[in-house]
Amino acid sequence: MIQIEIRPFTADDRDWLVASHIEIYEKEEGFDASFGVLVAQIIDDFLAKHDPQSERGWIAWDGAQRLGSIFCVRMGPQTAKLRLFQLLPQARGLGLGHLMLQTCTEFARAHGYTEMKLSTHKSHEAANALYLRNGWEIIDEQAITNYGQLLIERVMRLSL
Repeated sequence: MIQIEIRPFTADDRDWLVASHIEIYEKEEGFDASFGVLVAQIIDDFLAKHDPQSERGWIAWDGAQRLGSIFCVRMGPQTAKLRLFQLLPQARGLGLGHLMLQTCTEFARAHGYTEMKLSTHKSHEAANALYLRNGWEIIDEQAITNYGQLLIERVMRLSL
């Protein structure tokens, strides 16, 4: 039986977070090594520069096993950016994504943000459906080439 706990991200989670993003996106999306470089840079920047009063990351745990991540970072004075949201395949379909999204959204609202934005890819159907069910709207789509793949980048927004 799963016993979920959502804990704040710490530096001890860094290597797992980079490795799990690389593994999932390489296997499921065919992303090249540039994706892992970007994830590592995002995490290292967060560790070095984030404001703990207005930015936070979380890791979902089942006992001693990490299952997923989500981050809320400042994009502008009243705009938060959702980043690094992922669930391991075995943690999908259990409602954990909704719980993590709710945790991140409630943090943003409680810390004075009036909107959140995120960038994703149209191919991430389950994540896109989760966002849309929770009030997010698509504000932009464009064809791009990233991580060795042709993708449709989608930008979404949530009013808080």
